[in-house]
Amino acid sequence: MTCSSGEHLTASDWRDQASCVGEDPDIFFPLSDLAAPGTEAALARAICRRCPVIIACRTWALDHGEDDGIWGDTTAAQRRAIRRAAETVPVIRRRGDGAREESLRE
Repeated sequence: MTCSSGEHLTASDWRDQASCVGEDPDIFFPLSDLAAPGTEAALARAICRRCPVIIACRTWALDHGEDDGIWGDTTAAQRRAIRRAAETVPVIRRRGDGAREESLRE
């Protein structure tokens, strides 16, 4: 993926090593982002699967709430599901007396 005009890239930016560099950006923003093989998203996801920075790309999209396109071999719907699941994961903390305390991540 390419950066927006407001972002500054450094020489070691993960995007410089992405397999999508030089590809048509429209490939990564299909009309339908269904995960099923044979869909418009299939070509983008195939490029992602061979990418050396797939995890950095996926993490960036999740951290920045990217809600369009294919990032790190995930569709927008998959990233929304990942974010929803992360919101409901219990967080276990130890209290000062050694007892465990569980709450939902907010």
